[in-house]
Amino acid sequence: MSIKPDRWIRRMAVEHGMIAPFEPGLVRQTQGGQKAVSFGTSSYGYDVRCADEFKVFTNINSTIVDPKQFDPRSFVDVKGPECIIPPNSFALARTVEYFKIPRDVLVVCLGKSTYARCGIIVNVTPLEPEWEGHVTLEFSNTTPLPARIYAHEGVAQMLFFGADEVCETSYKDRGGKYQGQQGVTLPKA
Repeated sequence: MSIKPDRWIRRMAVEHGMIAPFEPGLVRQTQGGQKAVSFGTSSYGYDVRCADEFKVFTNINSTIVDPKQFDPRSFVDVKGPECIIPPNSFALARTVEYFKIPRDVLVVCLGKSTYARCGIIVNVTPLEPEWEGHVTLEFSNTTPLPARIYAHEGVAQMLFFGADEVCETSYKDRGGKYQGQQGVTLPKA
């Protein structure tokens, strides 16, 4: 298995629609010229952006967090250019980008250092061969202070690992429950 470089990412995004919308370079400013947390193609990865729809955990309804019987009232919906995550709390978001992973590729996501150095941890499970959809992003604010996440800016880096041969059974073959997800997707039992 080998990690894929920027030229492979560009080719797969353009020729096979692996990432859409796709940014071929690394962008460090917003369209208005403001400084931004970088996104786009890097040397050996792709820095994804966070969309402007968020689900922030709340205890207003005193529900229990149960992955087998998840109560959507555990969240408050927030839409806008940024999201404030309360101290020691959690939020879900999604990528701007929609992914179509090839059958011989596994994608691993790591948080960006800009957020990690502020105590904001990004968690994403691996993108398996032939999975497609918007990636649901999990943000944990590990600090005792409110934390800000910016929409339409970089939040995490995807690393693409190419296999020497294709897998026997892909995520699509298994009929995975998160196949084709759009928007922020809550847990499914």
